[in-house]
Amino acid sequence: MEDMGATGRTERGARASERPALIIAGPTASGKSALALALAQRLGGTVINADAMQCYAELRIVTARPSPADEALAPHRLYGVRAATEPANAAWWREAALKEMEACALPILCGGTGMYFSALVNGIAAVPEVPEAARAEARRLLAEQGAEAVHARLDAATAARLKPGDSQRVARAYEVLLGTGRGLASWQVETTEKLTGWRMRMILLDPPREDLRAAIAHRFAAMLAQGAVEEVRALLARNLPPDLPLLRAHGVPELAAFLRGEMSCEDAAARAILATHQYTKRQMTWFRHQKLVDSAAMQIIQSRIEGLKQFSERNIAEFDNFINNES
Repeated sequence: MEDMGATGRTERGARASERPALIIAGPTASGKSALALALAQRLGGTVINADAMQCYAELRIVTARPSPADEALAPHRLYGVRAATEPANAAWWREAALKEMEACALPILCGGTGMYFSALVNGIAAVPEVPEAARAEARRLLAEQGAEAVHARLDAATAARLKPGDSQRVARAYEVLLGTGRGLASWQVETTEKLTGWRMRMILLDPPREDLRAAIAHRFAAMLAQGAVEEVRALLARNLPPDLPLLRAHGVPELAAFLRGEMSCEDAAARAILATHQYTKRQMTWFRHQKLVDSAAMQIIQSRIEGLKQFSERNIAEFDNFINNES
């Protein structure tokens, strides 16, 4: 019995030394940003972006970044901090997020990019920074010869893991090979350590499918009214390399087709809404099959989207206890 008591005291001491952090995850348009803002205001937290496309500066409207008015209500970090020509990745985001977490009282990590959360919690392949020359050569070869030709240049172990037609991942693998002299597969066996020193609680939003589809449609209509077409027009006018991630953000390919005269604005909107809805299904499949926190530290919220603010009000005492290490 004495040993069990000592173990219990040790565990409580370890918990007391850990800092609290919240994860708010879920599919696109599920209400994550509104809930994160409400909790940040009530708990004195800082909202840290965990959405790959919202890292970029150019498309505030199309990527549904928090508005300047929302950002003024509570601290927001890692929104709009990268140029389109500087592709973000999980390794960069993990390092940047850890710095922001250390600098604030209560990190509230908010987004739908599952790989970012996994990199933060579980670690990531320790791939060094790739020189810009290697990235440029990979993009050039991809544009001139296509993904299958680039795939044929990869080392055998990496090539076996990638589909020849997956242009984004093939180009990334080739730039790593060029820039480091080692195949991506060999780097992936070397991972950074798992996250320590933090007590994590996760809220996973999973609204009804019909509710989510309506929210996506409503949000896209609002984007059009706010100037999404002009935002995409300005981005395309820069003649950026076509493989840049931001050019594949939801709504960009469809609005680009509209601007080229290939379809009406109504058809572009309908296709963007459908593509976004299909993506949300893949997002939820990923979250359901990944373990980011212990089950006891995770809440799955399946209420309708408009009820999320009321949810945060009802549960504020519970989160206060969590932050103060009383639960």
